[in-house]
Amino acid sequence: MKKLVFIFILLFANQVFALTTGEFYKLIVYHFSTVSQEKSLDNFIEQQYLPALHKSGFKQVGVFKPITNDTAIDKQILVLVGTTDINKLMNPIQWSLNENSSDKEPIYNRYEQFLLKAFKGMPFMKVPTNNNIKAERIYELRSYESPTEEKYLNKVHMFNDGGEIKLFNELQFNAVFYADVLFGSKMPNLMYMTSFDNLNSRNEHWNAFGESSTWKKLSKMPFYQNNMSGLHSQLMRSTTYSDY
Repeated sequence: MKKLVFIFILLFANQVFALTTGEFYKLIVYHFSTVSQEKSLDNFIEQQYLPALHKSGFKQVGVFKPITNDTAIDKQILVLVGTTDINKLMNPIQWSLNENSSDKEPIYNRYEQFLLKAFKGMPFMKVPTNNNIKAERIYELRSYESPTEEKYLNKVHMFNDGGEIKLFNELQFNAVFYADVLFGSKMPNLMYMTSFDNLNSRNEHWNAFGESSTWKKLSKMPFYQNNMSGLHSQLMRSTTYSDY
C-alpha cells in the first residue's frame, strides 16, 4: 500500500508541475577547502560544465562565490540554472564530464542540489545586464525557513499576495528570483536572490526596507505572525566566467 501511495504522489506532482507556468531552478552548491580545489572547480565549471549546459539549452547560467570564501573553512561555489522544462533539470550533466578528480585530492568535498519553483509573483528570472559594474555587484541569496508547512504557505502568501515582492520592486532590490524549495535540506523553506551595485548599496536598500512604513504595517499584521523560524543570508559575487 505504501508503494502505491508513493507512486500516486509522484504522478500527481508531475501533473501539477505540468500545469504550472513559470520557471524551475536548480541550485548546485559545491563545498571545498583548498586553493587547488578552487582552481580545479573553476576550470571544470568554466571549460566543461558551462559549455555543456549552454549546449543543452541553458542560455544564462549564474556562477557565484560567497564574499567570505577567503576566510571560511567551508568554501563554496554556487551554480544556478533555470528553465520552464523541469525534465531538463533532472539530467545530472556534471557526471558525464571529466571532473579531473584524484585519490589524493577530489575536486570538491561534497555538493548539494536544490530544486526550486518560481513564485507566481515573479514567474521568470531577471538577470542584471550592466556588465560595467559586474566586479563590484553583490548578490544576496536568502533562505527563509518556517516551523510548519502551514506557516510556510503563509510566508509565501506574504510575498505573493501580501505585497512583499511589490515592496522589493518599489525599493529597487533588483531581484533575480523568488522561489519555493521543492527539494532541499532545510524544508519547508523558500529562497530568493537580489542584486545590488555594490555592498554599500545593499546595506542602504535593507535600511530603507526596514524603515518602510509598508513593511512595518505588513510585518505587524496578525495574519502573518510567526511564519518564520530561521533566516540564512549569503552575500556573493559572480565569477568572471559567469553569464551574469
